[in-house]
Amino acid sequence: MLAIANATIITPVRTIQRGTTLVRFGQIEAVAVATSVKIPSGSNVLDASGLLLAPGFIDLQFNGAFGHDLTHSPQSLWRVASQLPRHGVTSFLPTIITSPLSTVRLAQEIWHQGPPEGFNGSRAIGLHVEGPFLNPAKRGAHNPKYLRPPSVEEVAHWSPESGVRLVTLAPELLGAMDVIGALTKRGVVVSAGHSMATYEQARTSVMAGISYATHLFNAMPELHHRKPGLIGALLSDERVTIGLIADGVHVHPSLVKLIWHMTGSNRLNLVTDGMAALGMPPGDYGLGDYKVTVTGEKATLSNGTLAGSILSMDQALRNLLNYTGCSQAEAVRTITTTPATLLGIANRKGQIAPGFDADLVLLTPDFRVVATVIDGQIAYQDVSAGLRLRRMGTGELQMPEA
Repeated sequence: MLAIANATIITPVRTIQRGTTLVRFGQIEAVAVATSVKIPSGSNVLDASGLLLAPGFIDLQFNGAFGHDLTHSPQSLWRVASQLPRHGVTSFLPTIITSPLSTVRLAQEIWHQGPPEGFNGSRAIGLHVEGPFLNPAKRGAHNPKYLRPPSVEEVAHWSPESGVRLVTLAPELLGAMDVIGALTKRGVVVSAGHSMATYEQARTSVMAGISYATHLFNAMPELHHRKPGLIGALLSDERVTIGLIADGVHVHPSLVKLIWHMTGSNRLNLVTDGMAALGMPPGDYGLGDYKVTVTGEKATLSNGTLAGSILSMDQALRNLLNYTGCSQAEAVRTITTTPATLLGIANRKGQIAPGFDADLVLLTPDFRVVATVIDGQIAYQDVSAGLRLRRMGTGELQMPEA
């Protein structure tokens, strides 16, 4: 058993001061105030005094990192996943952008094969297929060579069971409504993005099953006060969860704050849209077929078009807190409970409660990652943080408060 003691636990349904979380067989067994929890002898105990404990972070849009692009090389999936725990990410959707459909099939096969023996990293809980059913007028960093009209036949083998959890498409395209209906019937989350949809078209698509917005504002027509368009339709419909890249580049901090006040943590979902340069020095990197130049905090094509980001999930969390002044629990919810609910896995991920997967992140008070636990195993630990791991002696002892 693993016991994490004396942490401030952000469940995020409630916050427990000086709490203890007990983990056994990859699941959370108990969560309570430290003084009321008995830790069995032989347990491994992490004394988390002065630290925060949050559910593991979930990233729904992630193109690559650490020098690897998942569309160009789906085979790099597990190498990338092995390093994500350093940013608190315990579950994610590897994102395949517009490419030949054979690339999606290859990514499905790699996902289905699972990680290599001895793997200890972030869990790929399905793919996010972003394209190829996008509007050419809002293609962004997607290669127009591979864009195509939506087709029910071409998505016949896309389902959560086959590895596809989320699909981004332009709902105004001919055939899109049939694809939305077919995918949602199988349990795939369908998102509106890279689109020129009008307000009326967007409203119709939500009725058909659209329930997510891919990186709101980006690759969409601007919000107009008389023609609210896609952005207005998605924001005004409470059935839609809003994906947002809170890096201060894709969306101005003041607008992040505005969207926060409009949606709250139950509808706002932070994503990184991370690409190969995440975790790497400035330079040139790949995104699909394109070369992306990274300088400072921005990743762009040669024509200046934004192409993914170098935002990490823990930084996104810090940004949201700084931009909005929301509470810690509200911020955490946007990358834990909210994405888990959208994907239909909120019964096992996104909270710290008995029976949930033991996906946990230990953080400093300013939200720096100290350690990440996945399925009850420590997947990352900042050795400089001085966390103490000790083993309880014989007899059933109570963990003393710090």
